[in-house]
Amino acid sequence: MRIKDALTAVFRKSARGQLKPLTTIWTEQADDGKEIPLPEYPRPQMRRDQWICLNGWWEYTFTGLGEIPREAEGRILVPFSPETRRSSVERTLKPEEALWYRRKVRIPEVPAGARLLLHFGAVDERCTVWVNGSRVGSHRGGYLPFQFDVTEEIRTGENEISVRVRDETDRGSACRGKQKLNPGGMFYTAQSGIWQTVWMEWVPDNFITGLKIIPRLGEQEVEFRINMNRPVSGEITVGKGRTFTSEEVMLEETDETLYICPVSEKDFDRKSMLRCRLKLEEFRLWSPESPTLYPVRIRLGQDRITTYFAMRSFGTGYDAGGHACLTLNEEPYFFHGILDQGYWPESLMTPPSEESMIFDIKEMKQVGFNMLRKHAKIEPLRWYYHCDRIGMVVWQDMVNGGGPIPSMLCTYLPTVVPALGKMVADRHYKLLSRDNIRERKRFEQQLIGMIDHLANEPCIGMWVIFNEGWGQFDSVRLTEAVRRKDSTRPVDHASGWFDQGIGDVCSVHNYFRKLKAEKDRYNRPFVISEYGGLACRISDHTSADGTYGYHDVSLEEFPDEFRTLMKTISDLSKDGLAGAVYTQVSDIEEEINGLLTYDRKYKKSGRIDLDISNRIS
Repeated sequence: MRIKDALTAVFRKSARGQLKPLTTIWTEQADDGKEIPLPEYPRPQMRRDQWICLNGWWEYTFTGLGEIPREAEGRILVPFSPETRRSSVERTLKPEEALWYRRKVRIPEVPAGARLLLHFGAVDERCTVWVNGSRVGSHRGGYLPFQFDVTEEIRTGENEISVRVRDETDRGSACRGKQKLNPGGMFYTAQSGIWQTVWMEWVPDNFITGLKIIPRLGEQEVEFRINMNRPVSGEITVGKGRTFTSEEVMLEETDETLYICPVSEKDFDRKSMLRCRLKLEEFRLWSPESPTLYPVRIRLGQDRITTYFAMRSFGTGYDAGGHACLTLNEEPYFFHGILDQGYWPESLMTPPSEESMIFDIKEMKQVGFNMLRKHAKIEPLRWYYHCDRIGMVVWQDMVNGGGPIPSMLCTYLPTVVPALGKMVADRHYKLLSRDNIRERKRFEQQLIGMIDHLANEPCIGMWVIFNEGWGQFDSVRLTEAVRRKDSTRPVDHASGWFDQGIGDVCSVHNYFRKLKAEKDRYNRPFVISEYGGLACRISDHTSADGTYGYHDVSLEEFPDEFRTLMKTISDLSKDGLAGAVYTQVSDIEEEINGLLTYDRKYKKSGRIDLDISNRIS
């Protein structure tokens, strides 16, 4: 064990200071006076033509909790949180405050027989929405989308949308990820408010309200489950599968039809759900090496959407050496990934542009990784779409919540004393800051909501429920609930430690001990779900005076140190290691253990072409 590094990480005193204003090239090139940020259609797997992007300049006001704003304080650039420089506000929403948004929307005409839906990609953490003075609804949960039918409230001409937001961040128990009002080390600047795209779309009176696509490799079928307001006739058309060139960013409809599935009203059940299975005579499998996607057109009544699917499966099994392993498309597959927290210096959790999302994914694939562990965050849907089309597997974390994290118990001691991580039962709610029963129920609802939200993404290869015991509780029961909701993907119920013996993998974090492939007592695949964390400071590209990491190296030393770690993981993949996750994609604030600097202007590893075998022979 590297005792010195371990003690340094535990007892390192933060000297965070004032953050330096770093900026990525995508913001430097943006013209916010003329351009709408993130203008792309936000839901690639359920696209309609008639929509209105509401990103751009809104009015904002901060008030006390019981106050109503009289006039606007200024303008905020949506969808960037007020705490960010990109929003032009740079002010923290405090727990005792409310943040109000307001903007005008002009509707030239209201189509006869149509409904208008108002969508929010994500608002942190709770909000209430009004249209033309009428309250249309409220929502809690800062990482999931929601919508309201505002047909009865809108009118031809000018309309006004108002949003009131509250966020307690780490002073409450809601899901918050890495946000902290007093940030430092591995916890980052808190943010609030609207942080994903806001948009409206016209739909017919009878429209598709839900869509689930399930590839079934064993049966050579794809299953569609579609919810409508009422049964109706139509058809589902599947086009030719294809992969992308490096310049393409959207899977368009294809005129080359492979299969057509006609639909009649009799095909719906009593709850207006359509279940349709389509036999595929031949198909190409999706993988990081060949990310084939199949475009789909769905026409039911007057509603028309475009979507896509991939033929692939994730699971567990045994390799040729008899080791428990993870599988892709029913074959042993080694998942070598990197921790991806998705933070940006000028915009925090909101990517500054479409191109910025693509950049991170492609850079990590070029280094040699085939998987991203999306850590304590749910990204905009377009991010997952780019993983689908570029060919990058995603291990998706649920966003952690609960009371204050007991850092010594949950973060530091199990790193140094691994045996401790096997001794804690997560039924002790107070010990792990989970004694609020309402927030436990809300966490479970949002966990299932995340799976519903992301279930159609071909790239997602594992659900991760808890990380390092942060707000962990009842993981045996929750794992069973996740499996009932989605039986097509493995579950990591406890990444790091506090393993309750229920998940599909034995998931260990190892920053200071010798890396090795351990034998799990339950004979599950063994994964090192965090390792590495080489801390390399590049002063002109670092935002904080203080530094945080697990093993300090110079820029000159970094490539060789990194190459050595990659070689070790490659060797272990032949000796029973089923997967591994290097920490991490980029620096974040004072945490300097990224492969990229926080501003994405420097790649510390250089151009390294690693010979890491993806398949276990």
